[in-house]
Amino acid sequence: MDDGPGQVRERLRFTVLGPVRAWRGETPLAAGSPQQRALLAALLLRGGRTATAPELVDALWGDEPPHAALAALRTYASRLRKALGTDAEALVSESGGYALRSVDGLPLDLDHDTAEQYAAEAEKAKATGDRARARELLDAALDLWDGEPLASVPGPYAENQRTRLQEWRLSLTEVRLDLDLEAGCHAEAVSELTALTAAHPLRERLRELLMLALYRSGRQAEALAVYADTRRLLADELGVDPCASLSELHQRILRADAELDAPPAADSGSPEATFVRPRQLPATVADFTGRAAFVTELSDQLATAEGSVMAVSAVAGIGGVGKTTLAVHVAHAAREHFPDGQLYVDLQGAGHNPAEPGAVLGAFLRALGTPDSAIPDGVEERAAFFRSTLAGRRVLALLDNARDAAQVRPLLPGTAGCAALVTSRSRMIDLAGAHLIDLDVMSPEEALRLFTRIVGEERVTSERQAAMAVVGACGFLPLAIRIAASRLAARRTWTVSTLASKLADERRRLDELRAGDLAVKATFELGYKQLEPTQARAFRLLGLADGPDISLAAAAALLDLDLDDAEDLVESLVDASLLESAAPGRYRFHDLVRLYARACADRDEHPPSERGAALSRLLDFYLATAAHMYALERPGDRLVHHMERPDYPGLVFADRPEALRWLFGEARCLLACAQQSTAADTLRRAVDLLLLTLDLAESSADSHQYEQANVALLAAAQELGDQRAEARLHTSLTNVRTLAGRLDEADGHAQSAMLLGLATGDPFPSSNAPNDRGIIAIVQQRYADAEPYLSQARTAFRDDHNPQSEASALCNLARVHLETERLDSAIRLAEEGISIYRELGATRRLANGMYTLGLAFKRAGRLGDATGQLGGALAIFQDNRQRFWEGMTYFRLGEVNLENDHPAQAANHAEQALAALRGVGGEWWRAKALTLLGRALNDIGHTGRARVCWQEALPVYEKLGAPEGREVQSLLTLPAIA
Repeated sequence: MDDGPGQVRERLRFTVLGPVRAWRGETPLAAGSPQQRALLAALLLRGGRTATAPELVDALWGDEPPHAALAALRTYASRLRKALGTDAEALVSESGGYALRSVDGLPLDLDHDTAEQYAAEAEKAKATGDRARARELLDAALDLWDGEPLASVPGPYAENQRTRLQEWRLSLTEVRLDLDLEAGCHAEAVSELTALTAAHPLRERLRELLMLALYRSGRQAEALAVYADTRRLLADELGVDPCASLSELHQRILRADAELDAPPAADSGSPEATFVRPRQLPATVADFTGRAAFVTELSDQLATAEGSVMAVSAVAGIGGVGKTTLAVHVAHAAREHFPDGQLYVDLQGAGHNPAEPGAVLGAFLRALGTPDSAIPDGVEERAAFFRSTLAGRRVLALLDNARDAAQVRPLLPGTAGCAALVTSRSRMIDLAGAHLIDLDVMSPEEALRLFTRIVGEERVTSERQAAMAVVGACGFLPLAIRIAASRLAARRTWTVSTLASKLADERRRLDELRAGDLAVKATFELGYKQLEPTQARAFRLLGLADGPDISLAAAAALLDLDLDDAEDLVESLVDASLLESAAPGRYRFHDLVRLYARACADRDEHPPSERGAALSRLLDFYLATAAHMYALERPGDRLVHHMERPDYPGLVFADRPEALRWLFGEARCLLACAQQSTAADTLRRAVDLLLLTLDLAESSADSHQYEQANVALLAAAQELGDQRAEARLHTSLTNVRTLAGRLDEADGHAQSAMLLGLATGDPFPSSNAPNDRGIIAIVQQRYADAEPYLSQARTAFRDDHNPQSEASALCNLARVHLETERLDSAIRLAEEGISIYRELGATRRLANGMYTLGLAFKRAGRLGDATGQLGGALAIFQDNRQRFWEGMTYFRLGEVNLENDHPAQAANHAEQALAALRGVGGEWWRAKALTLLGRALNDIGHTGRARVCWQEALPVYEKLGAPEGREVQSLLTLPAIA
């Protein structure tokens, strides 16, 4: 029937002998969620008969239907009808149930029905003696299977039908193999029967056929061994003896019954059998998700085999990343390009006994129809014969789980038109001519789609955040996601949040990621067991470090190796797909692999003290390098003389910019190292590392992690009773809290630092804490308190021969004199501090002196001089990535411009201050910048925008009890400018 003028209506096609799918002609239709596919399968397998609603509810959910099962059933039916589009009338509703029937006289095309027709015709052909035709029809029927029938379709009906269809497939296979043996193809049948009996060890008919095939191939002893193995297995598993026909065959083989001999071949003068087109690809997964770019890349590469070359692609990646799943999916999609067959082998490269190329070639040749008597003995001879057999043909070889290129080379077809697809955990850089692909984990979106397809959209939609937490805990690794989703799908009482909470515990995560015979830990174990002892040690120890990645120099320190040896080791781990190269000279673990490496360290590292020693060397490397950086940045500062001395050397820098690049490039790694160094023997060095890297507290990217490390180490110091470490951490936290505008907390930390510094005799907190208290008092406008603190700090710095810090105290005293209207002495003190900084070459600290002098010039009305000093300070702060002081200097320049009657420039500087203070500086400083911006906008005439700024700043002042709140309240009462 026509759809319209000139259009022929296309037939609906469906498959159930594999994933449940639907097409209109060649156009795929959406089969929907797993439950919707379960409904479609239940209707398809009823042959057009109506299924009542209770029957369908029972088919989909069995004894545990959901509360709104009927409503859900109607929803699935509605979605199915919508998916059928112009053929929606195929889904018939009658008597409260549903049926799928032909449309306008066009019967539905179902692979199950086609297979039944082929099987029936084969039975007729066999009965009439046309055994060749019977074999051909049975092959056609079996070719319709595409992996596991009703793959991933839930429900008791689907499970029962899946069992039935698998049994039917086996029965058809047995009939076809019986015909093969009658046709004299016994040698070719051995490999297939060996695989089938391994997969179905209790199926006696397969054992019987295997015994007969072996006997006819001249392998009588092996045939008898099959019987002995069967008898033992049946006794152990079922407590029964073999069936009568199997026992009878055993006796006939023992007496060499002549009737068992093979029938004469069609051409007895030739040792070669007819070329067989193998179909060995494993089933593809029904819920294959994502990987579109890789699928396209591999498919395009396979397509080059149609030209004058033999295409080879090698996919490498960590265990569980989905190499085999991807390769099988691509191979199935490319089958039509390789009509002469597809070969498959698991090369067991990750195990202890990788497959021997010679044995694999023998199996391949048998699968291609070569009799055993024609297969040569040596590997090279077999490889040459294999290439000759494939000459002029188009065959795809999927070589899965290869160990290395040496194992793969003999197995490659040698002529154009053929292709090889290789998967391995190792990058096959030495496989000449291969197109190499490194398979990474899924994107978060792909990972969530895979999880949803397995679990079901209904359960995930309401808990999307928890689902993202699950796939995140899985590190977006496909195997881990599949295991986690399968566990959830099998547990109706669990929510997604239940699973997320279980995976949140890192100590238990790898144990939770196990389902049936799938386990993430077991997958990693295969790769780990292949490592040489030095590689395994490096793998274990590198996993101990908490940082997001690790540099080559840091890895060398942790492993106690020179750079060249360390590079060889870590690069070998990259080649084994156990470590990733994040960038040249930087390396990282997948999150789950890191957890596994740590478990290996706990289990295998001997003596156990080596774990702590490795982390101690890493800490010493960071500490020594940070000390070199600090000395360059703060010449004359005495901190490096008052710190723990590292036993391991660090990097040395040519200049300050190089040192700062290292500091900010390694920030997350060295802060993580400090935070995990809470043991008694590492605590003090970790504390000193934080003091040496104080600049990170002023970095918007690193300030939060810097604070976290401080808090963690303070708790450890208090628990250990280490007052020296505690005093120094209070000093560091004083700076952190001051930058955040939490001034009362900051003053509390500074007071604790002073007391503990006095108790321990440590000059660092004893001199720095009063300087910090003076700064806090200035900000809080307690100038009478600030001056004695700063005078005390100046004396302490001088006694400690610390001129740079003395200059800091002088500049802070200048602020006090400035705020108490002693302008001349304020300018003199600031200039004295700047002079010390210049003499020391302390460029970074010089900017703080220039900032203070700029404020003094501003107060004195010397606005041009103020702009010059502040502008110079700003350039230095920007060069040194001091975001907080950059923001403060923009703020002060804005004040100068506003006083100089340049409100537009003032507004611009205020906005730049807000941008720089984002993430550092706390609410109070941002509120002050907002207040300034509002004043500048108001002067320009943008009263509405000004009021928005003030209204945003006011609650901050009120929360903090800051006096600026009164100023903003008065500003909000100003009349609008017309």
